[in-house]
Amino acid sequence: MQIVPLYQYPQYAERVIDWLWQAFGPEQPRAFFADIIHHSQTPGALPLTFIALDGDKLLGTVGLWRCDLISRQDLTPWLAALYIDEVARGKGLGGIMQEHVMGAARQAGFDALYLYSACRDYYERFGWGYIGDGLEYPDKTVHLYHKAL
Repeated sequence: MQIVPLYQYPQYAERVIDWLWQAFGPEQPRAFFADIIHHSQTPGALPLTFIALDGDKLLGTVGLWRCDLISRQDLTPWLAALYIDEVARGKGLGGIMQEHVMGAARQAGFDALYLYSACRDYYERFGWGYIGDGLEYPDKTVHLYHKAL
């Protein structure tokens, strides 16, 4: 298995867009997620989208973004849009992908990462510290996390 920037394998972009749209925002147009992915494929620049591949099988995706929560633009960068295909879940890939983004953030000169989630307990298992609640547009309470690098 390898984790690589999506820009190295653009043939997977449509599937990543579908995953993000279905998992994180079916109430929003698919074009919104396509725009995010389109603008996250510039080598050496944020935002970045990574994918996990086993041969030619796409297993998951995760992003390293400047901001993932519009109400908290004071925090940067963010681990964002972690998604593992159903057939690959329960095998530790989520943790591996988090570590990959942490390494990419360190390499880019950052000393911390942030993320938000509607769930509790998952990210705490990986050492993320809960720092309070935030507001996802327009009125959904989410949990904010911090990880020192």
